[in-house]
Order: sequence, then C-alpha cells, then structure tokens
Amino acid sequence: MGEVKLNVKLIRCTLNPEEIVALAAKLCYSPVKNIDELQEKISVDDQQQFIKKLIDIGHLSPIEHATFTFAIEGISRSCSHQIVRHRLASYSQQSQRYVSKESNESDLNNIFDYIVPPSLANDGEALSIFNKFMEYAQHTYNAIVERLNHLGYQGELAFQDARFVLPNACETKLIMTMNARELLHFFNQRCCNRAQWEIHALADAMLREAKRAAPVLFNLAGPGCLSGACEEGSFSCGKINEVRRKYEILQ
Repeated sequence: MGEVKLNVKLIRCTLNPEEIVALAAKLCYSPVKNIDELQEKISVDDQQQFIKKLIDIGHLSPIEHATFTFAIEGISRSCSHQIVRHRLASYSQQSQRYVSKESNESDLNNIFDYIVPPSLANDGEALSIFNKFMEYAQHTYNAIVERLNHLGYQGELAFQDARFVLPNACETKLIMTMNARELLHFFNQRCCNRAQWEIHALADAMLREAKRAAPVLFNLAGPGCLSGACEEGSFSCGKINEVRRKYEILQ
C-alpha cells in the first residue's frame, strides 16, 4: 500500500452504441411506418454518416441514448471533487465512512493508498516531505480511531470522524456512468492542457476506452481546439498543433 497509479476500465456500455444513435437520429427525419422498417434501413455506412452529420450540425440529443460506465481507481479525493462537478452523470464512490483506513502501526509500508503529484515525485526532497506527512496522517487516523473506540464509538461511528484528518491525496475508487453527449463535453473540458494534470490524465484514459467501444462517436473527441480555435483565449497553452497531433493518434 502507499502510492498508487491511475487505472480506468470501461466496464459496460450501450450494446451497439453507434447503431442506437443512428437509429434515434434517423427516426427524427424518416417517414417510416414502424421501427422494424427503420432498423432494416440502418447499415454500418448509415451509422457513420448520421453520427458525423449529427456532430457537424450540433444535433446532439440522439447521442444521449448511448451510455458508458467506467470503473476508476487510483485517483485522489481532490480529483473526485472535480469529477462530480459534471452533473449529468451517475456516481458511486467508495465511502471513507464505512471503509476503514486503519493500518498496522509497526509496518510503515502498510499505509492508506494515496496519489503523488508528478511535481513532487520528480524531486527527492519534496517527495520525502510528502511521504512523511502521509505516514503522519496515517498514525493520526489510527490514534483517533483507537481513542474513539475507547470512548465507545465503533465502526462507522469512529471512521466518520477520524476521516477528517485524511488528506486530499487519499486514493478513492468510483463507478461513473455518462451518456455520450456528456462524455464529449467532459473530454472537451478535461483533455485541455489547461485542465489539472490528474483529471487530464483520467480524461485521456477514458477517451482511449471510449474510442475502442465507439470509434465513430468519439473520432473527434478531445479538447475544443481539435476542431477550431482555442477556447481559452489569453490563457491558451499555445500548443495547438502539438495537441492536435496527440489526439490524432490517441488510441
């Protein structure tokens, strides 16, 4: 236990998501007598054609019919606080109230999992200071749980108050479900170089997974500068060509 790394898996998505989106879009414009007739008319070429057209003209409501569920671990509580700002999604997060962070005080390797920022990982002195604080936070947490147990507070009654000393670096796990339209917005915001490094890395990992499941839907997904001018104005990173090359080959 201790430092952990990001791990993202797409564990479920709408069956044939691009077909569902194409069907929904075609229904809006086709004078069909019934759904069976509509399904018979949808081919793979139709799927690609309709999805590209939808995105080009900004008619994105049919894209909402496809949903994607990700299992995410190895992110900090700091990162999860940013994620839940995306409100058109469903989240289930590991609880610090019901899941204890206690460890064996005699084993310094047995410490709650946490995330180390790259800026600290690349400097030995900074990393040493950071790790020592993680150990101190663990000792403090253990001591509070022990004291609360002595006072008669057991299980969640102790954990819910001891968790107040846990740092933002503390690792968390969650299951997140978004529809494709919200995912496109998420990637637009969080794949940008201006996004905080951790959620940026998460967004890139999610985009790789999404592209494998629905390559047409997410063909042009990424920061806004992939298809136009940078949306950050004077705060632009100034690396638009580099960013475009990155997402052209991202897979």
